[in-house]
Amino acid sequence: MWVRSTMAYRASFLMTTFGNFAASGLDFAAVMIMFSHIDRLGGFTLPEIALLYGATSTSLGLADLVLGNMDRVGQRVRDGTFDTLLVRPVPVLVQVAADRFALRRVGRVSQGLLVLCWGAVGAGVAWTPAKALFAAVMVIAGAAIFAAVFIGGAAFQFWSADAAEVQSSFTYGGSTMLQYPPAVFARELVRGVTFVVPLAFVNWIPALRLLGRDDPLGLPGWVDFCGPAVALAMLLGAGLLWRVGLRNYRSTGS
Repeated sequence: MWVRSTMAYRASFLMTTFGNFAASGLDFAAVMIMFSHIDRLGGFTLPEIALLYGATSTSLGLADLVLGNMDRVGQRVRDGTFDTLLVRPVPVLVQVAADRFALRRVGRVSQGLLVLCWGAVGAGVAWTPAKALFAAVMVIAGAAIFAAVFIGGAAFQFWSADAAEVQSSFTYGGSTMLQYPPAVFARELVRGVTFVVPLAFVNWIPALRLLGRDDPLGLPGWVDFCGPAVALAMLLGAGLLWRVGLRNYRSTGS
């Protein structure tokens, strides 16, 4: 329904999609301005950072396209409209994800893919079919990790009722952090996004293998391939948290 509504005004859809594309590109424009004064950042060249940026931006864009409206759970809980979702013969999580589905968000996905392809060509990676598959899995697993954060943040709103910004700090804020090499951050922060909220598996850890870079934490080499397993574990945990929150939901009262 929302897609049909969007496509009813195709010129408007194209303009808003381009606006989404351009707005997303401002982050990378800032990186390019930075590199007009420096040659390397944290030991990484501009194409290498473009690969990091493109991977996390594409992953977040895919998760945002499917689950970007999860931050509306808190508003629905507060105004009582969440109750209407409970009486429909469709899973509540699916309804929340589909609510006000914004197809214009493909602008972020396409912008991230464009930068990712440019970085992959210029980063000096000796591409093979295995490495290409590894890069594709990195992006898909990264999208699943961000999706788990979206779902977990939405579930937390059953208790807080107003925590959309907390969720955004881990999704959009996490994506912004992952656009830069881990060497520019404190080791404690790198540990936190590796072992506590494992956003490092979105792009840092697998991308370091692609680029032939050393892991700043000195983790074993097999950890580079754990992105899908981490994504699955996070999705299971977020799904469980969602079910617990849904079962404990008691409406807004009288």
